Amino acid sequence: MEEKLFNKGFISITMINFIVYLVYYLLMVIIAVIAQDNLNASLGQAGLASGIYIIGTLLARLFMGKKLEQYGRKAVLRYGAIFYLLTTIAYLYMPTIGILYLVRFLNGFGYGTVSTATNAIVTAYIPMKKRGEGINYYGLSTSLAAAIGPFLGMILLNTTSFYTIILTSIVMIAATMLACFFFPVKNISLSASQKKAAASWKLESFIEKKALFISFVAFFMGLAYSSVLSFLSSYAQTIHLVTASSFFFVVYALVITATRPMSGKIFDAYGENAVIYPSYLFLTAGLVVLSLTSSAWMLLVAGALVGLGYGTFMSNGQAICLKMADSQRIGIALSTYFVGLDLGLGVGPYLFGELRTLLSFQGMYLSAAVLPLFCTILYKLFYKSVPATADSVEAAPLEDLIEVDEEI
Repeated sequence: MEEKLFNKGFISITMINFIVYLVYYLLMVIIAVIAQDNLNASLGQAGLASGIYIIGTLLARLFMGKKLEQYGRKAVLRYGAIFYLLTTIAYLYMPTIGILYLVRFLNGFGYGTVSTATNAIVTAYIPMKKRGEGINYYGLSTSLAAAIGPFLGMILLNTTSFYTIILTSIVMIAATMLACFFFPVKNISLSASQKKAAASWKLESFIEKKALFISFVAFFMGLAYSSVLSFLSSYAQTIHLVTASSFFFVVYALVITATRPMSGKIFDAYGENAVIYPSYLFLTAGLVVLSLTSSAWMLLVAGALVGLGYGTFMSNGQAICLKMADSQRIGIALSTYFVGLDLGLGVGPYLFGELRTLLSFQGMYLSAAVLPLFCTILYKLFYKSVPATADSVEAAPLEDLIEVDEEI
């Protein structure tokens, strides 16, 4: 594999990943409001409408992470994209909260399938010596989607109808599906023993033990960020900063864009601790500032701090998984990591929705700020920094394990 990071394959799969995540975040930030306004759901029910999506995503990650190499990355990417499109179209029929739950669950499964494939596929296009930098640039697509998606969703929510938002999402997913069918996918070649392991139903065929700890930490980081993702719109209404709240995610995106390349180089040069510890502290500070917000500038400062915190952790946690996992276990390791992250994002809206019935929004965000501090303590006590595994760096290079499937 060429040492050039920005090769055609890397750029293509990163763009596909961006659109997949963009639609996810666009719908996530508005669905609670739609459930309340259109279906008369309670805040707890609206939170569940946001969170049940992640349950579908989790099941997809667990199953597809296990079966990714067995079925082939090409098949998982392409058929997953078709299912993602069909379940996005299903939002056009949403008469009851129960139907919304079902559509959200199935749409989450489609999203989880495609994103699991893209997260594994990109690793074949990143030079070994640039893993941290490559994953951070790739992660920039996810982080930008996490900023632009909610921004776009909030703008559309205030200017147009829910059905227009869904039609916009359908067009984007349809374009992505077509791109998936033209993108040449590199499939991992499995040995007989590896195929047998992939076909088994043992726990290790679903979960990568080496990624469990950072996935556990990711759960709490996702839990903390879910309070922002799901309830910022409602919070902004109560503090009369609706207009400024639309730019919260713009600031988030700008900060991530400016710092992500640097954090990747720091990761490669000085190790993961140099970027992971600051990410915990920045997210804590962002949530505290958000809880104290009384003006537009404070809200935007909170957006910058949350970007430095959650945005930095999200991609560098992924880089830690790649650093620790064996080459043939990359798909399962990444699946394990995103199960933890997505579980936090999925459980959070319901938990914080219920907590909101007991506390003010300010109290809710202060409670969320405790979580990254807890992660700091966990990480300090239990995480041991290790060099990249011999299997993934010193042994056969990854390109020797893959075969390019150029079939369209």
